[in-house]
Amino acid sequence: MRILSVTAQKPDSTGSGVYLTELVRGFDKLGCTQAVVCGTVPGEEILLPQGVQVFPVCYSSRELPFPVCGMSDEMPYESTRYRDLTEKMTRQLMQAFRKTLSEAVEAFRPDVILCHHLYFLAALTRQMYPQIPVYGQCHGSDLRQLGTNAWQADWIKSEIRNLNGIFALHEAQKKQICSMFDLPENRVTVMGTGYNSDVFFIGEKTGESGEKRKIRFLFAGKISEKKGVYSLLRCLDQLRHPEKVEVNLAGGCGSPEELEKFRYLGAEAPCTVNFLGKLDQRTLAKRMNENDVFILPSFYEGLPLVLIEAMACGLKTICTDLPGIRPWLDKALPGNGTLFVEPPKMRNADEPVALELPGFELRLAKAMEAVAEMPLPDPKQVGRLSWTALCDKFLTYWNET
Repeated sequence: MRILSVTAQKPDSTGSGVYLTELVRGFDKLGCTQAVVCGTVPGEEILLPQGVQVFPVCYSSRELPFPVCGMSDEMPYESTRYRDLTEKMTRQLMQAFRKTLSEAVEAFRPDVILCHHLYFLAALTRQMYPQIPVYGQCHGSDLRQLGTNAWQADWIKSEIRNLNGIFALHEAQKKQICSMFDLPENRVTVMGTGYNSDVFFIGEKTGESGEKRKIRFLFAGKISEKKGVYSLLRCLDQLRHPEKVEVNLAGGCGSPEELEKFRYLGAEAPCTVNFLGKLDQRTLAKRMNENDVFILPSFYEGLPLVLIEAMACGLKTICTDLPGIRPWLDKALPGNGTLFVEPPKMRNADEPVALELPGFELRLAKAMEAVAEMPLPDPKQVGRLSWTALCDKFLTYWNET
């Protein structure tokens, strides 16, 4: 099968980028011929399997003179918010992707096109190629954009309704898609996620031992307010024994000014806080094996792949109890042992009500204290969720439709 994958972002750095890249690798193992349309910036290398044709759209260039458009308002690299696009910028964006899509389809002749994010590029692809099967993979941030941002929303929704099919990460997301786009349930299929077992596995555990050993917590993701990093740093003041805790933060921050605020909070915290920067997959797996607990205090998530990766490395996990995550984990990984924390009340999908934050941060601190009593996840259970198995599900679906 000839598969063209499409994203307006970089095919790395974020959860959706990892999802795309790993699907491409999985389809490659299954013998598919592939091409990718994606965003990039000058001088940046795109790492995909040998033989995959890449059709890049270059931001921060003469053709597209602004940073990469991000599906989240806060990205781990310099980005442009869709809500800030002017008419001229919108025209430039559409022209650049229309040109590259035309080149890709003419040169590659795909049997199927898989668009990542139910947003403008999926809408544009559907509009341009009504004769080719075009599918959309939801990642959650696309629904958040449509729920909070009016940019091109009516046109996007009308074209998304015409996709041949839509893939959701979990059942709660499926219901949200059906409601937002006014679609019957049979138009949306839950696919879930996978992880790379060649990279994420239990390796050598390092660090202190005995009574003086600290409990090491790891966060990995965008260093941003909406990922709950401010709340994570503030909750450390609520710990009864902060001297027994170490917190490690892995990830990039799109704003140097905001990163300085995070560093200031980290320096003022009653326990050790380390900023590890943006890590590649293998370095992240190594860091996971150096820690004890993975913590994800986000205010909005689709289905966080990084939770599965952490479990595969033998970490206990703490996560905000966001829609769809707990039911999917309980079904896919019975006995996963994740400690869920009740989120604060929200407005606009991902903005916590300020008065709710102290209560959330107290609950987060209590979870950090209670996690020591939780059982470890069973790595054998996690091992069933490979990318190759997920890619096989996609191919079976396409071959049967």
